[in-house]
Amino acid sequence: MTTLIIAIGLVVLGVILRIAKVSQSGKGLVVSKTGATLHPGRVFGFGAIVAFAMAVVVLALGSFVTVDPGSLGVKVFFGEVEPDVLLSGFHVVNPLTEIVRMDARTQVYTMSGKTSEGQVSGDDAIDVLSKDGLTLKLEVTVQYHLTAASAPKVYSTLGNDYVERVVRPETRSALRDAAVSFAATGLYSTQRADFVKLVQDKLIRSFNSRGIAMENMLLRDIQLPEKVRAAIDEKISSEQEAQKMEYVLQREKQEAERKRVEAAGISDAQRIIAGSLTNQYLQYNYISTLKELVNSKNSTFVITPFDQKLTPMLNMK
Repeated sequence: MTTLIIAIGLVVLGVILRIAKVSQSGKGLVVSKTGATLHPGRVFGFGAIVAFAMAVVVLALGSFVTVDPGSLGVKVFFGEVEPDVLLSGFHVVNPLTEIVRMDARTQVYTMSGKTSEGQVSGDDAIDVLSKDGLTLKLEVTVQYHLTAASAPKVYSTLGNDYVERVVRPETRSALRDAAVSFAATGLYSTQRADFVKLVQDKLIRSFNSRGIAMENMLLRDIQLPEKVRAAIDEKISSEQEAQKMEYVLQREKQEAERKRVEAAGISDAQRIIAGSLTNQYLQYNYISTLKELVNSKNSTFVITPFDQKLTPMLNMK
């Protein structure tokens, strides 16, 4: 549109100069300070030609459009949005068409309770009500993007302000609607993934109906009331302690079973040995042991029973 305004301005200027040329055609020559003679009609005529030429150049240059990477060019012709979109690259278009650039990259909108994060300064976390009537504070990040097929619709219905008109309010509404289906303890522990899935499904439907492609919703943090969080932590600690005790009992049972098996093995071994012992074997083993003692370098004398009445001493080297 800017190109059209400039071109029209130059055309109007050329027309004015052309009219001035006609009005000066019957007048005489004008002598300049340098002594040169000028004809006013010719001056105005030359100016008109230059104005018309510049208007043509401006219109020609306005026909060349470059769309940056990651952007989409929405074409608007005299207030009407055309359905076809310019992708990134060089294009030749109608010079009377206005090209509106829109971001096609993945965009991120964060609602956080920290002042240094998120698009809104200050505490922008979302207060939701759980199934058991507790107020929770959620911090989330939404990822989304525009597609080439949906860009004309988004620009026609929302313009470039679709974040504040759709992304933010729809996200906050989906979080509140989903939270009432879950208890606070479930959101904090075991049902977090189910909650995220439910919110994502709601956002996909609401975003798609407005021409925005939903990518992901990240649940950054869940802040519970202090008393509730302490109770949940205590419950989790008790469950872990109970699991630890079960492990200890299981280990003790296994140890007791091991000792019973070991005792049974020892008992069987002793019974087998007792059944194989004879007087001759014991006498032979007794003599062999004495022989080893006699031949030992560390022995000086050995006292052994000779019979039931005498205990002689055997002198050794």
